[in-house]
Amino acid sequence: MEAIVLAGGLGTRLASRLNGVPKPMAPVAGRPFLEFLLTQLDRAGCTRALLSVGHLHSVIESHFGNSFLGLRLDYIVEDVPLGTGGAIRKALPRASEKSVLVLNGDTFLKADYAAMMRFHDAEAAALTIAVTRQPDVARYGGVTVKDRRIVSFQEKGQHAPGLINAGAYVIGRNIEWPKTLSEKFSFETDFLVPEISRLAPAAFEVNGFFLDIGVPEDLDRAQTQLAGH
Repeated sequence: MEAIVLAGGLGTRLASRLNGVPKPMAPVAGRPFLEFLLTQLDRAGCTRALLSVGHLHSVIESHFGNSFLGLRLDYIVEDVPLGTGGAIRKALPRASEKSVLVLNGDTFLKADYAAMMRFHDAEAAALTIAVTRQPDVARYGGVTVKDRRIVSFQEKGQHAPGLINAGAYVIGRNIEWPKTLSEKFSFETDFLVPEISRLAPAAFEVNGFFLDIGVPEDLDRAQTQLAGH
């Protein structure tokens, strides 16, 4: 089992809290946030993580080196920011498994990732997206699921309870990218939304808690919610 972790975020909204470290290294309960993700991957049986890094990447590399717990770590460095889609597309050829788990380096989802991989295989999907239920989808945008497949995405800003894209994916290493994509692109808005009919992503529903540390209020919430994980 292999994973790609998108750890190149700038963390602009957290600048006052980061003290010169990249967003995935934000201190949470006395540890860098990225340690919680890598610990979760190790417990799921993952043996290798490809860290897609950019901004202040030397901080991440010097902290973790080439391994963490039972994980072998390899780094894919973005010389210029490539967006979530560009980063995934650059990292996928470095994977060796047929399907790869992809996580955002600023999001924690309490999920059984080994079960998600099995679900992906059983669905014979090119792409599986973890979805989770939220009391208000406005910040993230909602998703519509029918017969275990995502059929549409709703724009951010619409207040309603529902399912959201939880930012964890299983992607076939040989997934087909449209030739019209530029080097830098958003995986969500430039790839998933326009390609939704072709991709017919499988929806893996997760009931565990979801936490995005992208804003100071949620970074504060992480201090207690992730303690002990």
